[in-house]
Amino acid sequence: MDKRLEANRANWDDRVGIHTRSQFYDVDGWLRDAPGPSTQELELIGDVKGKSVLQLQCHFGKETLQWARAGAIVTGVDFSPAAIEAAQDLATRAGLSDRSTFVCSNVYDAADVLAGEVFDLIYVTLGSLCWLPDIKQWAEIVATLLAPGGQFYLFDVHPFSFCLDDEGARIVYDYFEDPDGPIVFDDEATYTDGGRLEHTRTYEWNHSLAEIVQSLIDVGLVIDTLREHDWTTFQAFPWLEQGVHGKYHIPVGYPRLPLSFTLHARS
Repeated sequence: MDKRLEANRANWDDRVGIHTRSQFYDVDGWLRDAPGPSTQELELIGDVKGKSVLQLQCHFGKETLQWARAGAIVTGVDFSPAAIEAAQDLATRAGLSDRSTFVCSNVYDAADVLAGEVFDLIYVTLGSLCWLPDIKQWAEIVATLLAPGGQFYLFDVHPFSFCLDDEGARIVYDYFEDPDGPIVFDDEATYTDGGRLEHTRTYEWNHSLAEIVQSLIDVGLVIDTLREHDWTTFQAFPWLEQGVHGKYHIPVGYPRLPLSFTLHARS
């Protein structure tokens, strides 16, 4: 594996225990309330009963298992062994082990690791693409793993908001992918409440919206929905206000800018 991705994996291994114990993820509440996919997701994707669903970069499996609750047969892939172990444990605790499989793999190796298996829905959610150095190769993996007539759903941080500093006050990072390499961070904290990280260095890449969309078009996917949102699902900047359904919005009086986006496509 690329040494930069190895550093990222060590960082994410550290995050797993913090995240599973955090109030941010609230695993006990999630087990109690047993939520399924969001209304936004179901409106675009529809009924998944009996269908196969793959989540790439699934972390410890909460979103993956929500699709299992909706009747799908699910597979989650993540490069962190600690995350996969936690996902398998969560599936057992949720009573969803019979409908779920979790596989430890780098995204770029997923097609080989899954040995020719294809899926009715491939699902990628918030905070995924910035960890990938090659967006074109990522799109090729998506196309390889998607069944004929299958659906692809992506909800992620908007690349424009990635350009802003931690305060959301200034543009400090490139909007377009930097040919000189990734942005390097050293941070002891993760985005949730909880403890400190031992492996602090990470490498991240910003991919413009056009780069993401064109990479999917180039591998033959047909895009039928692209939406930009002035909200996200975490406290990306200190001035965002939390509203209903866990969404963080731009306050009245602030310039409106895109914080996240949704893309839906078909093979």
